[in-house]
Amino acid sequence: MSLTLTFHGAAECVTGFCALLQTDQARILIDCGLFQGPKTLKALNYGDFPFDPGSIDAVLLTHAHLDHSGLLPKLVRAGFEGPIFATRGTRDLCEIMLADAADIQEREVEHLNRRNQQRGGKAVEPIYTSRDVRPTLELFQMAKFGEAIAPAQGVSATYWNAGHILGAASIELVVETGEGPVTLMFSGDFGPGGREFVRGPEGPAGVDHLILESTYGDRERPAIDTATRRKMLAEELIAAHAEGGPVLIPAFAVERSQELLVDLVSLMDEGVIPEGQLFLDSPLAIEACEVFLRRGWNADAGRNPFETIRNSGRVKFLGKPWESDGLDRLRGWHIILAGSGMCDAGRIRKHLKRLLWRRETTVLITGFQAVGTLGRLLLEGQKQVRIQGDEVKVRARIRSLDVYSGHADANGLVAWAKARAPVRGRILLAHGEPTALAGLQTRLCANGFAASQISIPTLDQGFTLRSTGAEANEGGAGRLAPGIAAKLDWHNARAALLNALGEALDQAHDDKERMEILNRLGAAIDKAR
Repeated sequence: MSLTLTFHGAAECVTGFCALLQTDQARILIDCGLFQGPKTLKALNYGDFPFDPGSIDAVLLTHAHLDHSGLLPKLVRAGFEGPIFATRGTRDLCEIMLADAADIQEREVEHLNRRNQQRGGKAVEPIYTSRDVRPTLELFQMAKFGEAIAPAQGVSATYWNAGHILGAASIELVVETGEGPVTLMFSGDFGPGGREFVRGPEGPAGVDHLILESTYGDRERPAIDTATRRKMLAEELIAAHAEGGPVLIPAFAVERSQELLVDLVSLMDEGVIPEGQLFLDSPLAIEACEVFLRRGWNADAGRNPFETIRNSGRVKFLGKPWESDGLDRLRGWHIILAGSGMCDAGRIRKHLKRLLWRRETTVLITGFQAVGTLGRLLLEGQKQVRIQGDEVKVRARIRSLDVYSGHADANGLVAWAKARAPVRGRILLAHGEPTALAGLQTRLCANGFAASQISIPTLDQGFTLRSTGAEANEGGAGRLAPGIAAKLDWHNARAALLNALGEALDQAHDDKERMEILNRLGAAIDKAR
């Protein structure tokens, strides 16, 4: 019996994880995630799957984040009828996250189609709709940490706590082949450990092949305890208060928003930061708070740390659109947490459109920003950005506080890999941008792993696996050329050109100079044609 593994997402980029495991008897997906980032990458969400969804026997889901779960309703819509195995926490979060994703897609496609109609463009369809979510949730089956399940013939799977978000798991697979059993370990996204919100990552020692996330493969972060993290947050907020304006925090709705709220409430209760109104402007994050209140008990801490959010009475939850719209009237010091975390969807864009041009505003970014996202452009110092087709000047203070990450840093990734040793076959690096992948590869080689063991798959690349080795399969061109997934695309370049053109026209001395600029640009376009 042969065994192949093909990477249909999160290859040379950090989103859209989806791996297809095939034997002569079974076809299993590990995750089925949504692509995020440049429009060229996001366009893959709308195309056909590079496999037949109806032929898949089961899905093994590591956790609820949309870059791992967000295409499940599309998979079901396209013919998948098998079980989706996940922990109870993951299932509870997917119930609200997939419904929210469908709602956002429907609303954003409606907005886009209005613009396309005005411009004479073609109408587009959402990736999936709210009607596709319930049939997807009905396919979920529970997996318990540490207990083996049999998702398909000849395959055994065991879920291990990943310490990333509520319910997140690394998955150990034992696959029967003609040459005997082959063990694979999918890290999923795993956390740094030492956090009071979730337990540290776990897993078995001794595997044949390791599929390893690489988000922070080229970055090291100092160990931060709760007191130090809150001190750093307080310093940012005190500086923002001195500017006299609001603080806008683009926050991932699940885990990040809840962790930030616990810290913000604690800092206000203790008088460390100035008193002010605190808003959670994300229906998804509000629903996630309820899940964390039900499922957030931490055995190591002996309590549910998220109870603070409910008991404080400080947080104003803005579930309805008109409640969110009411923030437009506020001036001065207040704090808004809104999704999405990479600023590419949700209510955060509305707030950025009205606040980015104000010098007294502080935008505090607290999570990883993928290439091509609005959050990444702000971090890189763009002076003008386009939001939903509108040009917006960036005069606000853009700050970054990278101490809330649910991902292990480079040292944590290496330590986790070493704890899985001996790795008898291949280490396949996924879920990272090229610099992170290369950085982690170098670090692994410096820590006892052979360079010949380590591979970096490209999109849609497959590997034939044996217990002690792996071979990259020939043929089968990927949907994107190698190296494209994590680069700014022509859409980003067009936006940058329009921004540069606008600035050049604004700064020109007179209309004659403006016409000269436009004529030169027009001549270049004519030449290109």
